Amino acid sequence: MSGAEGQDGSSVSDEEWERFLRESVTGAAGAPVEPSARAREAQRRLRERPGQPEGWRTYSPARPRRRTGWYVTGLVAAVVLLVVGLFPEQVVGWFGGGDSGRDGAPLAAETEGPRTAPGAEPDLRPTLTEPFRGSPAAHWADGTAGITVPPAKATGWMDAAQVERALRRSRDFLAAAGLDSRVLRGERPTKAIALLNPHQKDVQAYLRAALSSSAPTAKTDPLLLFSRFRPERTRLVGDVVKTRGRLTYREGKRGALVVTADVTFVYPVTPASHGGRDPEVVRTIVRRKIVMSWDDPAKVITEPGTMSLVLYALHMTNGGCSAPSGYFVPPFGTADEQPTDETRTIDPYDRSKPIGTTDGTTASGKDCETATRS
Repeated sequence: MSGAEGQDGSSVSDEEWERFLRESVTGAAGAPVEPSARAREAQRRLRERPGQPEGWRTYSPARPRRRTGWYVTGLVAAVVLLVVGLFPEQVVGWFGGGDSGRDGAPLAAETEGPRTAPGAEPDLRPTLTEPFRGSPAAHWADGTAGITVPPAKATGWMDAAQVERALRRSRDFLAAAGLDSRVLRGERPTKAIALLNPHQKDVQAYLRAALSSSAPTAKTDPLLLFSRFRPERTRLVGDVVKTRGRLTYREGKRGALVVTADVTFVYPVTPASHGGRDPEVVRTIVRRKIVMSWDDPAKVITEPGTMSLVLYALHMTNGGCSAPSGYFVPPFGTADEQPTDETRTIDPYDRSKPIGTTDGTTASGKDCETATRS
């Protein structure tokens, strides 16, 4: 082709026509070019994240976050849990004074002697439906659940399994003597007696005198070992007795296992007969210390499954101030005929002080100190 004619009739040279065809294929210089999909994505990222652009295939590792605070928090929590596990009594004392629970929360088991008395409770009168209201005992466990039994380990002539069995029977004795509903009504404590060594002459003599005489003395009072009320005068409120205490043990003479019980019992009672619609509720509070010896039958005359009594003592509040009768006598309506000593006061819930004992049998509370609360 030698040439072409334009719209105005002018001819186009061969050189211009070839240049036109060449630019049509390769694109003219400076002509707009449609961006690719990858280019459009890169432009979008630049608009959303101003600053230094990242390469399409580059990698920037994330900055490690500082976790020192979490480590410190975890360490503190672990220390607190360890302290609570090892010293529950002291921790409770830090938050509320003494061993009294708060907001109805039950107390942890007593694993060692408390250092202070329970904190003050609201001054609320007990009722038939809430017999422990206004008392530290409201936070105590029921029955044998409030008596802590320590872990067993081989001691004296017993291996660990025998020690565990002896500890369980020691608690059974406390239940049979102080929680059995029939015994509380004045019936014979048959189950408790069955756990006592029948060859221990002094104890057997005490049992015969205490459970047969209508006029017991201070030395033959059945209350030294057993909790009893006259059913014609006193009725227990409900079927719950609150307890708090523990067992401890050690090796004694001739390899015996010596178990010591220190337990406080709280009995809510009301008059057996009352005409009013709002009967009086009184709490009789009894703290007992009993030392039991589980002797080696190869060295001491005994019977399998029985133990000898080394010591038994009690302190009671609202249990009577007159001569021994063999029963607790709660002061309903008016105080007992024997006046209380206003110069001597006692907190019956304070387990931080030791109960006074001597070898043999003792009973305190007969001189009727004034209780600071009940």
